Amino acid sequence: MVCVLALVQLCLWHFNGVFGDEVKSVSVMEGHSVTLHTDLTDIQTHDVIQWMFGVQSPDEIIAEINKEANSTSFISERLKNHVQIDDQTGSLIITNITTQHTGLYKGNIIGNTVQNKHFNVTVYAGLSVPVISRVSSQCSSSSSSSCCCVLCSVMNVSHDVSVSWYKGKSLLSSISVSDLNIRLSLPLEVEYQDTNTYRCVVNNPITNLTQHLHITQLCHTSSAASHLIVSVSCAAGSVMIVTALLIYCICRKHRQTQQHETVQTDEEEITYADPTFCKRHRHGPRAAVEDDVVYTGVMRR
Repeated sequence: MVCVLALVQLCLWHFNGVFGDEVKSVSVMEGHSVTLHTDLTDIQTHDVIQWMFGVQSPDEIIAEINKEANSTSFISERLKNHVQIDDQTGSLIITNITTQHTGLYKGNIIGNTVQNKHFNVTVYAGLSVPVISRVSSQCSSSSSSSCCCVLCSVMNVSHDVSVSWYKGKSLLSSISVSDLNIRLSLPLEVEYQDTNTYRCVVNNPITNLTQHLHITQLCHTSSAASHLIVSVSCAAGSVMIVTALLIYCICRKHRQTQQHETVQTDEEEITYADPTFCKRHRHGPRAAVEDDVVYTGVMRR
């Protein structure tokens, strides 16, 4: 029985192109779960369903459910602890999927007839929130004085990731990459007084993340600081001028006061005292004819 099943498996793999089986594309984010459906509503008692993984190794069986033997087995080490089988439909459930689980999956349904299901599963890594920063090296020299230059960056991008700038709903520019674990950056120039809405979007085929550009916060930081410095300088200058005028007025008034005091000090004040009469002694005949003279002291202040 085992040999027959193995032969059927090989035939199903090798003649896949001949029978033209449909391959369904399935995309899923890393860490999520995905179900690969058999499209059966109920497994018959004699059905055997085998799930295999990988184009290069068609003999790698992930899991098998044998309804007749009432057994379910999980074989692959690659998907150990990641796969389950629905007991009713035989569908394969992959939980907490990673980028290493990207590839081709095949389900062989062996019963009264033989059917197979093909799924091309693509697992995308989680996106990082884009970071917008102000730069100067990306600006053209002719517009650096009137424009603000910003850069939208995303770290550790995976395949099929793109970064885009939008003005409102209009796409301005975009860049994509197919390499893994690199930094993806996209520059943008805006006017300082621009009032339009800009946003940077990072996306893959499944989801996207958006970061909005706040021009007044990011681009006017240095400009506002300059205006603040100018304002403070003007205020300080005004205070210095007023202070200088006050000092000048005080010094001038002080000088005038000193000059006035000096003039008053230099003026002479004469005080007249009461006269004191002293009678002079006569010493000879000549002295008799002299008139009496009165002397008084003079005080100077």
